[in-house]
This record gives sequence, structure tokens and C-alpha cells, in this order.
Amino acid sequence: MRNLSRNGALLGLLALAACNPSTSSSSEQTAGSGSTAASADSTQPTAMPTSSSFGKTPDGAEAQLYTLTNAHGLKATITTYGGTLTSLLTPDKNGQLGDVVLGFDNVEGYTSPAYLEAGPYFGALIGRYGNRIKGGKFTLGGQQYTLAQNNGPNHLHGGKRGFDKVIWQAEPGTSADGQTLTLTYTSKDGEEGYPGNLTVKVVYTLTNDDALRLDYTATTDKATPLNLTNHSYFNLNHGQAKNALDHVLTLKADRFTVVDTTLIPTGELRSVEGTPMDFRQPHAIGERIKQVPGAAPGGYDHNWVLADRQRTQPELAATVYEPVSGRTMEMLTDQPGVQFYSGNFLKGTLTGKGNTAYPQHYGFCLETQHFPDSPNQPKFPSTILEPGQTFRSITEYRFGVRK
Repeated sequence: MRNLSRNGALLGLLALAACNPSTSSSSEQTAGSGSTAASADSTQPTAMPTSSSFGKTPDGAEAQLYTLTNAHGLKATITTYGGTLTSLLTPDKNGQLGDVVLGFDNVEGYTSPAYLEAGPYFGALIGRYGNRIKGGKFTLGGQQYTLAQNNGPNHLHGGKRGFDKVIWQAEPGTSADGQTLTLTYTSKDGEEGYPGNLTVKVVYTLTNDDALRLDYTATTDKATPLNLTNHSYFNLNHGQAKNALDHVLTLKADRFTVVDTTLIPTGELRSVEGTPMDFRQPHAIGERIKQVPGAAPGGYDHNWVLADRQRTQPELAATVYEPVSGRTMEMLTDQPGVQFYSGNFLKGTLTGKGNTAYPQHYGFCLETQHFPDSPNQPKFPSTILEPGQTFRSITEYRFGVRK
């Protein structure tokens, strides 16, 4: 991928980031948030993740569910269907564990007609291209490629059967940082209209310092657009709050990509100064949400510019605080953009874990990414992965509490 790593020195940096992706600023902020987690005893052996059946898909494929647990009792469950993060249990300010992501108790929830019609992509791995491509078309190497128009006139999240709707191969394991789940999938040449046989590996790690890390790698035998992300919806007071609008967000970005009425970037990178898009200082998500310009149903669904190219290691990009539970979440990434989405299209038609209905704005997403429609936007950081290159990226969500 142009602008991404291809040499040994940079691979070394990425390996170092994978082992310790925190920056000094994020470490200071974590300490200041008052997290009650104690340091893990590195001399104790790490147990393997456990697995169980998650049910069968409509075509009869068996979906497995893996549970990762860390030294402080945090738990993450991930299914092989879509590589989906189905639950994530973290403590509140009173030490009580609670689930902080939206989702369902079995695979039927993710394959039901109501879910497929709503299309929220709860917790799934997204590819081959996360976000939108204008008109479902792009030109590469002088050839025009046509993709599914599955979001109005545009292509969204890899098409009708993107990475969120396939069974991934899974290998549970452990590392020095905690329990891991390695997921792999090979997208065949021509799948959903994309060129090249693309092999993708995503490693989930639930670290013993209370973070969920995703390490992405990919290779291809033909040049192809690539934009991988995870589509988890967070609510740090899940099951207790009416929505996520009281969550306080800080986002370290001074520009965002202006979009048209179909949420395709116009090409303009506009300053957030003086707009409801400015989260450089903390603001409740709902504080200015009605001032956000754009198409119905309204709310945040934009790409914020974190950098002009992919960085060599993750940096702190966003912090979220939920006042009632006291939970905090820090998001670190090496990607140049993040799609902040405020759950605008949730309608209350889906009921998830704990019999919790999911109305509009019940959860929010921080989808780390390259910019939308980059294959048609030559001024944006390139998303083209070439044969012989290896795409690598790291995103991490760190959890704590503030009393």
C-alpha cells in the first residue's frame, strides 16, 4: 500500500508498537483517569482462550465463539462469523463488570432478516473496503471495476457479502501481553468485484493492562483497494443508559472530510474550528448533535483527519468518558482517519443482549480507517495495496475508570 511500510526498519517499529503501543501522553492520561486495575503478575502463565458454539448460519455453517479473559477479569467474546466482537466486559467505578458493546447472544441475531435490513454491522470486521466508494466504481491500472451499490448509489463496507458475513479461520493463543485470537480469511480474486486474491489476518489481544488491541495484516497478488476496520458500537453504560449522547468525547483532529448528501467526501478537508465537529476539547456527544449538517436522520457520520498518512505506530486519537458508570475508553491508532458515527440509523427495531432495545444513538463507533472513497480521491492517502507489499496496522481500545 502506498505510504505504508515495506522495509525491515519500519517492521521493527511496528513490532515494538504491537508489544507496547502506548505513547507517553496516553500513559499519563490513563494514570490520570484513575483506573483501578493493578499491574498483572507477568510470572503467572496465561491460560488459553475458551471456545463454544455460537450457532449455525442460515446456510448451515457453524460459528464458534471464543472468550478472552485478562488478569483483571475483563472478558471479550469474538465469533468467527464476521470476526465479530460480540461482548466486552469492563469494570465501572464500583468495580462491577458490565458489557460495553452492542450485539447479540447468538449468530441468529446477526443473520436475522431484521438485522440484515437494518445493516448496523455490530462489532464486525469490515472489508475489503470499509466505508463508502462513490457509485460503486473505481479505476485501477486503467481498468474500471464495478462493485455492489448497497448503500443508495454507493458501495459500503465491502458489498453485499463483505468480511462481516463470512466465517473466519480462528486460532486461539497467548502472548506476553495476554490472550489472543488470530483470525484469517482469504478473499478470492473477483469477490464482490475486487481484484486480487487478498489474504487478511487480524489478531485480537485482550491485554493484561486492560486494552483490546487489533493487529491487522494483509497481502495480495494483484493491486487492490484495501481499508480494514472494526465496526464496534460502544456504550460505556450499556443496558442502563437511554442512549450514548451523554458520553463525553475528546477527538484529536483539527480537520474532517466534508461529505455530500450521500456521505461521499467532496474532497475538502475542512477545519473543525467553530463547528459542531470540534472535539479537541471534551464535549458530550449529544451537546451539538442537532447542529451537524447533512442528510436525514442527522447526527455524526464523518471521517476526522488524524494525520496526512498512516503513521509508523499508534498514537492517542480519542478519549471517551461516561459520567454515570465512570468508565473511560482511550482509542489509539496508526491510521490517518477515524469515522465517528453516532448510531444515527438505529431505530429501536433490534433488541440485543439482556433484552436491550437499540434506539437511535444508543451506541457510537470510532472506526479507524483510511478516508472514504479514497480510490476516487487522488489527494487522499492511498489505499492501494500492491503485490509484494504487506499492509500492517494497529488499533487499540484502552479501558479505565474515573471516580
